Amino acid sequence: MMVPTGSFRIFLAAQPVDFRKGIDGLAAHVANHFDLDPYCGAIFVFRSRSAGKIKVLVWDGTGMVLVMKRLAEGRFTWPKIQEMPVSLSRVQFDALFEGSDWTRIDTVRTHRPAFL
Repeated sequence: MMVPTGSFRIFLAAQPVDFRKGIDGLAAHVANHFDLDPYCGAIFVFRSRSAGKIKVLVWDGTGMVLVMKRLAEGRFTWPKIQEMPVSLSRVQFDALFEGSDWTRIDTVRTHRPAFL
């Protein structure tokens, strides 16, 4: 999948959305339910009720991009239903997009070395 380069944030909608929604409906969902700007360049990921499909929404600087993926078999791993979106790392997003269990991915945190 094409994703923006550089630093960007990834938000996972923890509640399923109506999959009849297109770009405008999902952008409105981001603005109204997450209190975030859908045109900020962040990546927003939504799932269907059955968890077999996801939609990815992102503003790339020139237009809004909507990608939909349906797994050939199985379901996407999703967190417990909650109101606010879940923040993902790039590695977790890549695992989610390929259909793997992204919750098992440990995000590596780098620390500045202590000088003696």
